[in-house]
Amino acid sequence: MKHAEETAREVKTTCPYCGVGCGVLATPRPDGSVGIAGDPDHPANFGRLCSKGSALGETLGLEERLLHPTIGGERCDWDTALDRVATTFQAAIAEHGPHSVAFYLSGQLLTEDYYVANKLMKGFIGSANIDTNSRLCMASSVAGHKRAFGSDTVPGTYSDLEEADLVVLTGSNLAWCHPVVYQRIAAAKAVRPQMKIVVIDPRRTATCEIADLHLPIRADGDVALFCGLLRHLVEEGATDEVYVGEHTTGFAEALAAAERWRLSAVAEATGIAKSALTAFYDLFTRTGKAVTVYSQGVNQSASGTDKVNAIINCHLATGRIGRPGMGPFSITGQPNAMGGREVGGLSNMLAAHMSIEDAADRERVQAFWGSPTIAATPGLKAVELFEAVAAGRIKALWIAGTNPVVSMPDADAVGRALAACPFVVVSDVIARTDTTAYADVLLPAAAWGEKNGTVTNSERRISRQRPFLPLPGEARPDWAIFASVARRMGFFGFEYGSAGEVFDEHARLSSYENAGSRDFDIGGLAGLGASGYDLMAPTQWPVRGAVRDPVRAPATDRQAGRHTQETRFFAEGGYFHADGRARFVAVEPPASKTAPLFTINTGRVRDQWHTMTRTGLSARLSAHMPEPFAELHGEDAARLGIAPADLVEIASSHGRAVVRALVTDRQRPGNVFVPMHWTARFAPSARIGAVAHAERDPVSGQPALKSTSGTVRRFSAAWHGFAILKHRPDLEAIAPIADYRAAARTDGGWRLELAGARALSDAPGFARELFGQPAAEIVAYRDRRAGTERFAVFFEGELLGALYLSPEPVSVARSWAVSQLSLAGGQGASRAELLAGRSRADRPDPGAVVCSCFGVGINEIAALVASGGAASVEAVGKALNAGTNCGSCRSEIRAIIEAACVEATV
Repeated sequence: MKHAEETAREVKTTCPYCGVGCGVLATPRPDGSVGIAGDPDHPANFGRLCSKGSALGETLGLEERLLHPTIGGERCDWDTALDRVATTFQAAIAEHGPHSVAFYLSGQLLTEDYYVANKLMKGFIGSANIDTNSRLCMASSVAGHKRAFGSDTVPGTYSDLEEADLVVLTGSNLAWCHPVVYQRIAAAKAVRPQMKIVVIDPRRTATCEIADLHLPIRADGDVALFCGLLRHLVEEGATDEVYVGEHTTGFAEALAAAERWRLSAVAEATGIAKSALTAFYDLFTRTGKAVTVYSQGVNQSASGTDKVNAIINCHLATGRIGRPGMGPFSITGQPNAMGGREVGGLSNMLAAHMSIEDAADRERVQAFWGSPTIAATPGLKAVELFEAVAAGRIKALWIAGTNPVVSMPDADAVGRALAACPFVVVSDVIARTDTTAYADVLLPAAAWGEKNGTVTNSERRISRQRPFLPLPGEARPDWAIFASVARRMGFFGFEYGSAGEVFDEHARLSSYENAGSRDFDIGGLAGLGASGYDLMAPTQWPVRGAVRDPVRAPATDRQAGRHTQETRFFAEGGYFHADGRARFVAVEPPASKTAPLFTINTGRVRDQWHTMTRTGLSARLSAHMPEPFAELHGEDAARLGIAPADLVEIASSHGRAVVRALVTDRQRPGNVFVPMHWTARFAPSARIGAVAHAERDPVSGQPALKSTSGTVRRFSAAWHGFAILKHRPDLEAIAPIADYRAAARTDGGWRLELAGARALSDAPGFARELFGQPAAEIVAYRDRRAGTERFAVFFEGELLGALYLSPEPVSVARSWAVSQLSLAGGQGASRAELLAGRSRADRPDPGAVVCSCFGVGINEIAALVASGGAASVEAVGKALNAGTNCGSCRSEIRAIIEAACVEATV
C-alpha cells in the first residue's frame, strides 16, 4: 500500500490574488487539507509566495460557500434559476431595449469567464453595458496607454525591474500590495547596491524599506511632478532626439504644457522640498536604465489618465522604453485585470484589444462571432452603471464575482440602487456578502482550486489556473453559467464543452485579420487541443502564428519546461497608431482646490484582499491587523484630541465610518489612510466605500478613491470591549448595544472589538446575549473604581469565551487571550488568568503578529532584541524566521529594533 505522501497529486496553478501572477503548487492531502507552495519554475515568482499566497490552503473550506441556486432566498434547481435569469433579461430587452440590462464583472474571473460574458452582452444582446471592478483598478492606465501607444500595451517585463539602475515606484506600496515583485527588486538591489529606488507616496510605507529617496507627495501632485521632470530633462539635454523624431509626435505641445513647471512651482504643487525634487530629477536624468512602476496611487484619481501620460512622456522623450531595464510599467491590482482587458472586459472595449468606436473592428468581431448584432457605442462605466441602476434605466443587472456594495465609491448609494432595481442576479462563491443580500437570484460559482482556465499577469504572461478540488454542491464555472443563459435566450455560438474550447476561440479571434496590426495576438496558442491546453506553460504574449509544439510556445527552455521568451514593445517604435508613432500628450495638473480638513485615501493592507471573502477565512492573515484603522499623523491627532487606539469617525458628504486610530509619523499631515477591506460581515461601521466620493477621471471613468475630502473626529465611546468567542458573533444582533463591532477569525474561534456610545446598563445580560447561551456559567470580576468588568463564560465545563469591558480602550494581552480558544480544557489558563486577561510570567504573550508567514509576534521580536540575541533584521530572521518568506514585515521588524535601540540609550 502506498504512503499518503506518494499518492498526493501536485497541481501547478496560479495564485488568485494580485496581478503579479505567481505560480503555485497545490497538493491535496488525504485528510482534506491542501499543501501550498510556490512554483520554482514559474517565471513570475520562481517559488516565492507572499503571506496571502502562502495561506491559500487555509481559505478553501466550505463553511461560507454558496452551494445551491436560490430565488428569493429559497433553494431551487439550476434549470429554474437559469430560466428565470434568461426570461427576465429577455423581457427587459423586449420592453426597454438592450441598453436596459447590464453586467458588472470582476478581475477575479478567469479569461474564459470574461470572454463568454462579453460575447453574450456585446455580440448578442447588442449593448456594451458590461463593466468590471477592474475599472476601479487600472482603467486610467488603459486610457493612458491607448492615448500614447495606440493600444493598451504594457511595454516591459518584470525582469526590467531587476535590470534597471533606477526604479521609481509611484503610487504603489509594492511591499504590501505586490510583495513578490517587491522582493525581486529588493534581491536585485542587494546584489547591486548601486541600484537606486525612489518611492513617491504621501505615506512612508513599508516599500520605503529599500528606498534611497522618499518623496511625500501631496495628493494629485503627480502631473506637476512629471511635467517638471520633462522640463528638466530637456534643460539638461537628456532627451533622445533621434527617437523622438523618428517614432513620436506631439513633443513640442507636451513640452509647451510643461514649460511653466519650474522647480519652485513643482514644489508648491507637490509639497515636496526643492532639494528632494532636484535629487530625483538629477537621478532620473543621469540614469539611462530607468523604470517607472505605477499603480493605484496614480490610477485612482480624477486626473489618473493625465498622470499616466505625464509618466510616459518622460520615457518617450528619453527613448527609455522597450529596452532591458527601461520603460513605464503599470502593475495591476487583480489577478486577471489584464486578461479581462484582452477580451474587452471594460465597457469601452471590444475583444482582442479592438475598439467599439472603430467600424472595421466592429465588423471584424461580429463576423468572427457570427453574431446578430454588435455593440456600436461604449457602454456605461462602473460608477455610471450604478447611477443608471439608481435612476431606473437598468431593469436587470447581473453581478459576478465582486462585492460593489463595499468596494464601489459612495457604496451606500450602490446599495440603494440595488434595492430599487427590478431584477438583480449575483453569481458568487460566498453565500453572504453585502451584495448577495440584494439578489433576486443567487447562482453558486466555482472558486479558486475548482476553476479551470487562464489568467494574465501584469507583464502579459498567460498562466493556467488548474482545478485540484472537486466542484462542491451544485457550483458551476462562471463561463458555463453565462453560456447556459445565452443558450436559453436563443443564441447560438455558446455550445462550449470546456474552458479549453473557450480559450481556443479567444486565441483564434486575437489573430483574426491581424497580421501584426494589433498588439494582442495569441494565435500561436490556437489549436492546442485538450491535452495541450492542460499542459500549457506560462506564456508571454504576443504569440503569433502557428506553434508546432502545442505544449510550449517559441523560445522554450525545454529542460526547465517553462517559457524563457520575454517580449518587449516599442524599442524601435512600431506603435499602434495609424502612422506607427507614439503620441506625446500635453497634460496640465488639475486646478488646485481649497484644502480640505483631510484628504481620505483608501487602499490595501498586507494580509487582506478586497472585501475579505477569502482572506477573512484565515486566522493567520487576520492576526496582523485584526480590525480596521485610520492612519493619521501625530500632529493631526494631537490637534483633534485623538489618542492612540481611540476610535475615530471618518466622514464625508456621502457617509461615515468608525475605525480605530493608528497614530504615526509615516503619514503626511492633513491626510488619513483607511483600508478598503472591511465589510458588514466583519466590521459594519468600517465600510470606507460609503465615505469615498464618486468623482472620476473624465477620460477613463476610474473613481478617485485616493482623494475624498472629509473630516476626522474622535468617536466618543461610553464603553469599550474586547471578546474572544468560540463561535462567530452575530454582529447584527448586538448592533443596538454596540455601535462599533469588528470581528476577526482566530485559531479556535473569533476575536471581537466593541464600543458603544451609550452606557451599558446590563453587562452580564450583554455577555449572555453575545455568547448565545442563556444557560452558560459566567464567572465575573468587577472593579468599581476603574469601571471595568470582565467575564469568563463556560458551558458544560468548556470555555465559550471571555468579555472585557472598560471605559477606555481595553488593556488585555490579546494574542494570549486569543490563544486560549485553541487549547483543550486541561491546557487552558485558569479562570483567574482569564479574568486578568494576561498570562503568568512563564507563559509570555507573543504580542500582536508582525510576521504572518511564521506567526511571530512583536513581543517575541522585542524580547530577542532586548536580550542581545539579534541586532539586525537578518539576525531576527535567522533566529525566528520572521521576514524570511515574503519579506513584507521587514520594515516593521526594523522599526522594533530601532525602538529597542532608542530605549536602551535613554
